[in-house]
Amino acid sequence: MSQPDSWEREVLEKIATQALQEQRKSRNWNIFFKSLTFIFLFLLLFKFLGWFNKVDVHPGKHTALVDLHGVISANSEASADNIIHGLDAAFKDKNTKGVVLRINSPGGSPVQASYINGEIWRLRAKYPNIPIYTVVEDICASGGYYVAVATNKIFVNPSSLVGSIGVLMDGFGFTGTLQKLGIERRLLTAGKNKGFLDPFSPMEPAQKQYALNMLEEIHQNFISAVRRGRGSRLKVNQNTFSGLVWTGKKSIQLGLADAVGSTDYVARHIIKADRIVNYTPHEGWAERFARRFGAAATERVYTLVRSAGFQLY
Repeated sequence: MSQPDSWEREVLEKIATQALQEQRKSRNWNIFFKSLTFIFLFLLLFKFLGWFNKVDVHPGKHTALVDLHGVISANSEASADNIIHGLDAAFKDKNTKGVVLRINSPGGSPVQASYINGEIWRLRAKYPNIPIYTVVEDICASGGYYVAVATNKIFVNPSSLVGSIGVLMDGFGFTGTLQKLGIERRLLTAGKNKGFLDPFSPMEPAQKQYALNMLEEIHQNFISAVRRGRGSRLKVNQNTFSGLVWTGKKSIQLGLADAVGSTDYVARHIIKADRIVNYTPHEGWAERFARRFGAAATERVYTLVRSAGFQLY
């Protein structure tokens, strides 16, 4: 009986050892995930308190720089929130002698552009001794120009593209394609205009006119902003508000811009503060980590809920 007892004891010891190892692994993983959760919450707290975006006063007189690059939209680096945050920080710094808004944008959301335009006017009124100038790089069109006209002056490169004072709404119509494929479009609505501009339904004249009226209303808001910003400098002709773009050189002749000049030129000769300090908000490593970790955690919860038989709508 000694041999069987010895064999059983060895098996039991192995099972017990494996169980302990599994418990340790499980405990270690629990500690790991709890630590990650703690770090994630800690970073969110820092972000909420604004510690990552805290801007100290920069010593010495300087030119403040804020970049507006890319398409203007709520979820881009050229969003109103980001640009306004940078402008506010630039103007609040007591050592800022002047601000340069460097624009390289084809436009984007008229709402976001309008927010930035309004904030520039507010800051100009609050800080009358701090001028703000636009410096155009490759392009300053549509929403980008909507923003630029709120600044004191607009400087361009002779080859920059400036203007596009217009509004558009685009899409596609697939009615002929569906008919050729033998597909019937079944659209049920409560409210006769709920399917407004549906790409799979024929365009109705009344709805088309309604859309054109909306575009015209937004266009007039744009025109008013341009007239307010450019004032008597603007030389209006039949093409000024037609949506055309012009070279930087031509835009000066038309009163859409003021002079040729780069960021360094404006800082050195116009603001007369050679030192440039960039106030453009950028997403830091902590914010990127928090956003990505948060997205991964949300996806994990979603997967677990779906696997348990629930549906999320």
